[in-house]
Amino acid sequence: MMTSDDQLDPVAVALGSDIRGLRKTNGLTLTELAARTGRSVGFLSQVERGLKKPSVGTLQSLGDALGMGIGWFLQGAETGDDPDERAVIVRRHQRRRLSYTGLSSTDYLGMQDYLVSPDFNANHALVVTTYEPGANTGDDLNGYEGEESGMVLSGVIILDLGKKAYRLETGDSFHFDSTVPHRYSNPGPEPASTIMALVPMALRYGHAHRGPDDDKA
Repeated sequence: MMTSDDQLDPVAVALGSDIRGLRKTNGLTLTELAARTGRSVGFLSQVERGLKKPSVGTLQSLGDALGMGIGWFLQGAETGDDPDERAVIVRRHQRRRLSYTGLSSTDYLGMQDYLVSPDFNANHALVVTTYEPGANTGDDLNGYEGEESGMVLSGVIILDLGKKAYRLETGDSFHFDSTVPHRYSNPGPEPASTIMALVPMALRYGHAHRGPDDDKA
């Protein structure tokens, strides 16, 4: 089924236009860009036309291939805001929800991540995470290069860190080496939330890997 222009997602269209312009500026064909990113020509063509919304992992690959950080694409997708302010300030209504996989979000885990830094260009980023009652970051413990610091904004969070488990309540803070396998969970009957600084910024539930839909034309 064909999609008319007025049915296209304006953010996807803006991203596609930016990607296409930067690709041409770099003198690359779609075939060459596909070879650099490991995505198919058909998929990238649909991204450039606004027919597909690329995952964060795909944007990271495109940013690397085109010599730009992923924050360039995310800022380019925002419309109607002062670009000077947008590089420094994130208003509450401007928070961008992070997606990591072909599932599009972490709804299936009962949690949501929001970027509260202006972009991903710095060596760290601030992320606010909300947890529904009983939610967690997965049944397995996950470790990766870097450090994490944070504070519980509301509710109760259990931090499983290596072989230990810590109960954190509102106002409690934490810091640890992210290479230690870990996970977060909300054991309580009420929602919980945290704010964390990730150094370096890691797309922690997927690490910018390819989603299962990224290869489909």
